[in-house]
Order: sequence, then C-alpha cells, then structure tokens
Amino acid sequence: MTENRYERLVVVSNRLPVVLHRQEDSWQIKGGSGGLVSALGPVLRDRGGVWIGWPGTSETIGIREVRNILGPASESSGYRLFPVFLSPEEVESFYQGFSNGIIWPLFHDLQGKCEFLPDHWQAYLRVNELFASAVARHTTPRNLIWIHDYHLIHVAEMLSRQDVSRRCVFFLHIPFPPLDIFAKLPWRMSLLRALTAYDLVAFQTARDRRNFLTCLRAFFPSATVHGRGPVMTSTVEGRSFSAAAIPISIDYDDFDRTARSAPVKRQAALLREQYRMEKLALGVDRLDYTKGILERLMAFQSALERHPELRGRLSLVQVVVPSRETVKAYRDLKERIELLVSGINGKYTKDGWIPVVYLYQSMDRSQLVAHYLAADMALVTPLKDGMNLVCKEYCASHVDRRGVLILSEFAGAAAQLSDTILINPYDTEGTAEAIWKAFEMSEKEQRRRMVSLRRRIQRQDVFWWVGTFLQAAAGVELDDFPEVELAPILPLRRHEGS
Repeated sequence: MTENRYERLVVVSNRLPVVLHRQEDSWQIKGGSGGLVSALGPVLRDRGGVWIGWPGTSETIGIREVRNILGPASESSGYRLFPVFLSPEEVESFYQGFSNGIIWPLFHDLQGKCEFLPDHWQAYLRVNELFASAVARHTTPRNLIWIHDYHLIHVAEMLSRQDVSRRCVFFLHIPFPPLDIFAKLPWRMSLLRALTAYDLVAFQTARDRRNFLTCLRAFFPSATVHGRGPVMTSTVEGRSFSAAAIPISIDYDDFDRTARSAPVKRQAALLREQYRMEKLALGVDRLDYTKGILERLMAFQSALERHPELRGRLSLVQVVVPSRETVKAYRDLKERIELLVSGINGKYTKDGWIPVVYLYQSMDRSQLVAHYLAADMALVTPLKDGMNLVCKEYCASHVDRRGVLILSEFAGAAAQLSDTILINPYDTEGTAEAIWKAFEMSEKEQRRRMVSLRRRIQRQDVFWWVGTFLQAAAGVELDDFPEVELAPILPLRRHEGS
C-alpha cells in the first residue's frame, strides 16, 4: 500500500446515482442506472466516499426532507449523497441548452445541430459555479475530487475563483473534436482554459487526447507537451497538468455471470423461438441522432436488396431506449425511425417473416443480456461515440463464444476491439456487405474472434479503468482509501474546507 494523503474520494457528476420524484404527497427515491453508477458505486462504498450531483428534480424540497430521503439512501449505498438543486430555467438552459444543445452535437462532429446562444453559455457558467460551491462546502483538501463529463468542465476553475484549494481530476466520457470542429465554439478559449485548471484531464482514446492537445497548441501557442504513452504532461500559461487516454469499460464478470444464469439462458432460447429466424441481428441504442440508427436501418434494407438470400432468414431486432422525449429533435428522430421501419417491413414482410422487429422501450439487465445472447450479430454503428459500451456488453454476454460484432470505426471502442467487422456508418453499401459477411461467417471464425474480444474486455474491465485512472490522477490505488464512516452530513465550516 502506498502512502496516501487523500482520505476520501469524491465523485461529481451532472446527476446523482439516484433520482428523486414526487408520488402523490411524498418523495420517492429510485436507483440510477448506467455505466458510471456501476463503475463508481463499488469504489465509493464503505470508504467514506461522496457523490455530488443533481437529484433529477427541479421542484423545491426542504432541507429536513432532503436529509430524510438521502440519509437512508446514503446508508444503504455506503457513500454520502449530496444534492445540487437546479431551477427549471437552469435545467432548460444549462442541461438542454448548452450541454446537450451545443457541446453534445459539437463534440460529436454535428455542428449543424448547434444553437450558439449566449444565454445558454451564461447558464452553463452559473450552474458550474453552483456545483463548485457544493464541492467547496462538502469537501476538504484531503479529498480527491473526480469530476465527470462535459456538463461540468468549469468546476475546477470555479473552485479556484472561490479561493478553494482542491486536487481536481476530470474524465470526459464523450469524444473531443478535431481543431476545425472545436474552433467553431464561440467560447473555445474559456473552455480550453477551464480544462487546464485540472491536475489530470483524461479521455476515452488517444485520438481524443490528440485532438485536445492540438487545440491547446493552436489557441495557446506557448503551450508545451512532454512525455509518451498513456499519460503526458502539458504546460499552459505557467501551469502544468497531465493529459491521459484511459478507456472506460464494463463489469465483465457481472455480464458473464448473468449470461450463464439459467433464467437468462431460458429467456434467450425463448427469444430465438419467438422470432423463428435462422439468424438474428441486434441493435440496442438510446434514442439519439449520434447513434446512427437511421443509417443502420437503411444499410439493413440495402443488405436485403443486394442479397435476397437474407430474406426470410435474418431479422433485425432494433431496441431503442426512450431518451429526451420532450426535445423536438428527438421526437422527430423517433418518427423518422418508425416511418423507415414501417417502410422496410411493408416492402419485404412475407410468410410470417418480419424483417425489422422494433422495440421502443427500456430493458432490465436480464432482458438485455438475454437479447445479447440470442443475437447472432450485433450492429453497433454510431456516427460518433466516446466509447460505446453496448459492444462490450454484447461480447461479455456471449458465453457460448459465438456471434459477430459489426462496429463503427467512429466508436471509441474500435481502438480496443480489433476482431470486429469495422464499418463506416455513412457507407450504406459497405455496411450492407458487412451484414452479409457476418451472416456467412463460419462458426470457427466466430469463435476465434469472440474469444479474442472477450479476453480483451475481461482484461481491461471497469475496475481496471478505475484503478488506472486513480494511478494517473494521484498515484494511488483503491485500497489506499481506508474504510471509514460516511462523510458528515452537515456542511463543513469555512476554515475546515479551505
């Protein structure tokens, strides 16, 4: 065990790992889901960890009621939950406006969808300042502050402005765009300078880090970069910080164990019997224009046209998980998807065979793993993605060591998973041919590829990601954070927290 000067690990993200919602006259709490919760929950548990974030509601809740709700939730999770409350206007301008209306499309190379409104930028800064104030209030210099994703880029800088000294490290879960795309952001200098306020800035891939460092040199000509390998050092305006490439992953053992369970195996067998096809293709995506769902459907239609042998033998099960349903662009995307599915099925359906089975719904873990296990191929074809964990989940679930992964070369996972069929999601005919290749692939070749993919994902799982990040961030390991009681619920006095 190394000598460690950090007594607590504090995670700061846009959302808490729980969601508060009103049910009649009382507040209810619902556990969150997703890769970040799965990754960091075990890390914070029983080590005095803290998680700071928005609780998912913009309604006013009294302090006593917050304590009554989040106190027991903290006890059961094993780490303290501290909320940052946002008004409806802040949620609209900060979250929908700047974070998801500007940064999200811009960083995914879709600048045509951006609306560069100054009011949204100001809201973004105000909310980052609110988060910084919460960090200052609930932490000490003996805490390591791990801030997550594009919503909160300015938190470290805001802490510095408040004259609060903390070791802050940052992980960007989405891609970082190339210079010609990033340069279109009106507030590019401010955003870059905010990132240099961290002691470590980490990205999903070497490409993302390279894009960041290229932008840094372009807008700060005196910036220097030193070192090679996963972690490099940069100096900007007299301040040095580290830049790393550390790809996030999944809990491999959990997916493998779930796929081996008898109920999931039975469910997978029932799915194959239900669809009654020789082979099944699967797409699983959150409703979003970056996921390439329309392009995938057009490629599947092209495959049916170019290879009539597929008709009656291959069906695509497309799962779309509801997301941002109040946003017009997402409602429009859903309508376009449903029209395209209807058109494909109207043209090709015959003798009980349905080309595309469209499921607009969320799935629990066992349902999802059963679909992974039942599918002969997975189509993971985002137009751009920071990592994309669906492809890793699919491979980890294939305990039978069969199945083929068709993967977009623009997903961050493509840099790790070489034994896939890589495609350009904009190339309709190329993707169609990849579907045909996957359909025709021998079982021997499937096994060779799947064994290699599973080995890589198992070796670099989510716990490897956390451990590697902590080493790069502060030279510590998870075991260096001692088992201690929950953090105190009362805010620290100013002299304790500075």
